[in-house]
Amino acid sequence: MTPQSAIDVATSWSSIDPNEKTASFVNELIRKSSSSEDDLKTLKSLFPTDGSRIGFGTAGLRAGMLPGPLGMNDLVIIQATQGLAKYCMQVVSDSMAERREPKKLVAVIGYDHRSKAEFGLSSKSFALLAKLVFVQAGFDCILLDGFVPTPLVAYSTSKLGAAVGVMITASHNPKNDAGYKVYWSDGCQIRAPLDQGIADCINQNLEPWVDYKELLQSQKDKFKSKGGDNGCFGLSNSEDTKSMAHSYYEAIQMSGLITGQGQIPFNNKSDGNIGKPPKIAYSAMHGVGHPWAVRLFESFGLDPFLTVPEQKDADPDFPSVLFPNPEEKGALDLSMNFASSNDCDIILANDPDADRLAVAEKCRESGEWTTFTGDQIGTMLGHWIWENLGKNSDKPVAMCASTVSSKMLRAIAEAEGFLFNETLTGFKYIGSRAVTLSKKGYRPLFLYEEAIGFCCGDVVFDKDGLTAAGTMAELALRTYRNGDTLSKHMQNLYDKYGEFCSNNGYYFCHDSKVTQKIMEKIRNGGDYMKSVGPYSVKSIRDLGFPGFDSTTEDNKPTLPVSKSSPMMTIHFTNGCVAQFRASGTEPKFKYYIEMQGKPGVKRDVVERDLKKCSNTILEALLQPKENGLIEP
Repeated sequence: MTPQSAIDVATSWSSIDPNEKTASFVNELIRKSSSSEDDLKTLKSLFPTDGSRIGFGTAGLRAGMLPGPLGMNDLVIIQATQGLAKYCMQVVSDSMAERREPKKLVAVIGYDHRSKAEFGLSSKSFALLAKLVFVQAGFDCILLDGFVPTPLVAYSTSKLGAAVGVMITASHNPKNDAGYKVYWSDGCQIRAPLDQGIADCINQNLEPWVDYKELLQSQKDKFKSKGGDNGCFGLSNSEDTKSMAHSYYEAIQMSGLITGQGQIPFNNKSDGNIGKPPKIAYSAMHGVGHPWAVRLFESFGLDPFLTVPEQKDADPDFPSVLFPNPEEKGALDLSMNFASSNDCDIILANDPDADRLAVAEKCRESGEWTTFTGDQIGTMLGHWIWENLGKNSDKPVAMCASTVSSKMLRAIAEAEGFLFNETLTGFKYIGSRAVTLSKKGYRPLFLYEEAIGFCCGDVVFDKDGLTAAGTMAELALRTYRNGDTLSKHMQNLYDKYGEFCSNNGYYFCHDSKVTQKIMEKIRNGGDYMKSVGPYSVKSIRDLGFPGFDSTTEDNKPTLPVSKSSPMMTIHFTNGCVAQFRASGTEPKFKYYIEMQGKPGVKRDVVERDLKKCSNTILEALLQPKENGLIEP
């Protein structure tokens, strides 16, 4: 077979692309490529000749909105949804047949506000095409009406007993990106082996089953003839959306999360700022969260927050931030200026799809702002939920966090007597672990990862920045009523359970062999190191293949191992924990080093010990200069 050129690949692509703008763009590139090196170069970047496609990875797809098999576009959405539908039909239908449940499969779709007008691409247009595909495959498909937060899709998928849920969002990625996030029937993000099975089915269903362009146009014509103008051409399900939204908020109210802090009066006899209720400023970060957060506060019985006006409405250009991620440096600057001007004490900021939460607090005395880390927020929320819900649970309580998150919640669990489980990084692992624990009779009441992802209660087993915002607001009300602040409350937790200081970072590493070399040095041919400099090793867990864990009887890890994404965790006898892994998406070698101090030991002492220990560990194990590692 004659190898295809980029022009051949592009021509084949444009011939089945249902989007007129992207097809025309590609055809124009083809025409100009014979006389323009730049256009030929662009064509080659969009249409690789080796058959490469956008990878079906963490929970689905995510890339820039561009034509071709590497981008997010109408044809890629059609191909992905055809493969996903086929996989569900094979796996879920077989399961139903075994249980003798002959019923139609259900799919749920939600979407955010992202768009790229230049190519006529948007989350909404992707959602419309995805629904057409599911219907073509024989599914009952519920397309949630309007912009919705990601947690509603996770909730609806589980609540409706759907085979699958799809949220069209790129979350906090740059503005030109789009995403396709997949939830399985348990309401959790897909994980292995589901992801590979879906990817295989996608590759087997690349040819559109029908002319979707014609199908969509027919739907538009039929809807317009009836005088409709909602932009979804009759494909969205408004009544089902209202029902699911009502059910979601009702489930929150029934979950036990709400403690009624908004109904308890403050002591107005106190002098100065003590006892004065905190004012809250909220930012939706140009995303979909605002109306949902308003209703969430109403459900919690909380006073309304003040909204950062420039970031209130969904805007695909994200005009006030370079990156719409509340974790990014400078992302909260506008919120802080607004909050300071309006005498607000606390900022609660969701990311654009409202599944994450950032928290900051202004000191009433100095006016200085403290932005809490994901670990600090996770610790405060976990402790609050244990004190107000967990202690009275009629089931044994469990909490989970990713392995690269702080070990402080584990320390609280050990001191207070509830189960704590550690998982691999990512909520697909955290959420699915919660499902497993629930089946074993536990009540998983809190899950988190250090990248400001929190799941409060057991309404959904995925990140939910809305319930986290309401829970944090209640925590703040109680804390301020007691004459403290969030910062002081966090210090009180450190005083009780010990200081936890961290040094997390990364080096640029463009050679995968260097990563292997570092990991092999630690492995030492299977005779894992017993010390690093003057620091004695307490235990080692190696999640590279075939895996090793010095704390288990058979030395096999309880977490999954991976040849391609190994992670090394070293516990030292002095309370330090060091973890190393290579990034799966960037040329980075990441490290997470945390020092646990004993209760009563001052933070500056723990930080000094951490700095000394970190320097020794990084130099001895990573040897940055010798290995050509580059500091950011």
